[in-house]
Amino acid sequence: MTRLTRRALALGLAALPLPALAARPAIAPLTADDRVLVDKAAAYLQGLTEAKGRFVQTDARGVSTQGTVYLKRPGKARFAYEAPSGLLVVADGANVSVADSRLKTFDRYPLMATPLSIFLARQIKLDRGVVISDVTRLADGFTITARDGKKQAEGQITLTFSNSPMALIGWTVSDAQGQATRIRLSGLQRASGLAPTLFVLNDPRPKSVGRAKM
Repeated sequence: MTRLTRRALALGLAALPLPALAARPAIAPLTADDRVLVDKAAAYLQGLTEAKGRFVQTDARGVSTQGTVYLKRPGKARFAYEAPSGLLVVADGANVSVADSRLKTFDRYPLMATPLSIFLARQIKLDRGVVISDVTRLADGFTITARDGKKQAEGQITLTFSNSPMALIGWTVSDAQGQATRIRLSGLQRASGLAPTLFVLNDPRPKSVGRAKM
């Protein structure tokens, strides 16, 4: 499996750096009703300091993998994929590390260079430093599409929320070619006292093994 393919497999969870987007169309200003939903989402995410749940990831080829997710704001997350996948993805507050036990590879990326950092921030300010390009109402919830206004993170992320109860139920990360990786969450519940070791991932390979560029 090539490094690019590994990168794509972990894209939706680690939200790894995406290729630069093509010229972006003009974005219509949010309506008052849109702003109500954006503020509602920001308040919910701000209160989601620690959480645990399950995820199913579907990549652009339609291949699905699943596992357990742990979130701890600010900046920390752990995505433990189940067999046969050998992936483990950990955000430690500064970097996102991706280890593949089957291929014996290890890669690391700056957290701030990822769209996922938008909702792992210390202060969720969806009206500051973030460009909201779309708010869509669904039968049982709504979606918010955002990108980093400072352009530290290329690409965009679409967050999906349910209304009853109010909850983050997934997200989609899209690249410049329109390729999307979707994450569906289930059973995401607030947690407390998550072990700090969950959010630490060091390169497990012997020092003699050639390591990927960080």
